[in-house]
Amino acid sequence: MSFVEMRTYELKPGTANTYAALYLEEGFAIQKSHLGEPVGYYVSEVGDLNQVIHMWRYDSLEQRTQKRTALFSDPAWLDYVSKIGPMVVTQKNMILNDILS
Repeated sequence: MSFVEMRTYELKPGTANTYAALYLEEGFAIQKSHLGEPVGYYVSEVGDLNQVIHMWRYDSLEQRTQKRTALFSDPAWLDYVSKIGPMVVTQKNMILNDILS
């Protein structure tokens, strides 16, 4: 059985476009090199605004730990995180069990 981690970031109003552009320019390639292809990466349009939601599939919690440890050992990722950090108000993480796999 695999699972998906869903991460939701609430951004400061007015920063969603800047966040998305910076992610596409700098963050995505780094993150993808460590975590693989995301299940999805979204910006809210209706409802709770100023949110970015992204999901990543893992085979186990151990695999998640290994991949995220490698990601946060990458100096380029840490540089990117220092740029987006001031835009983030809150962060929520959920682990979702994939009942179809």
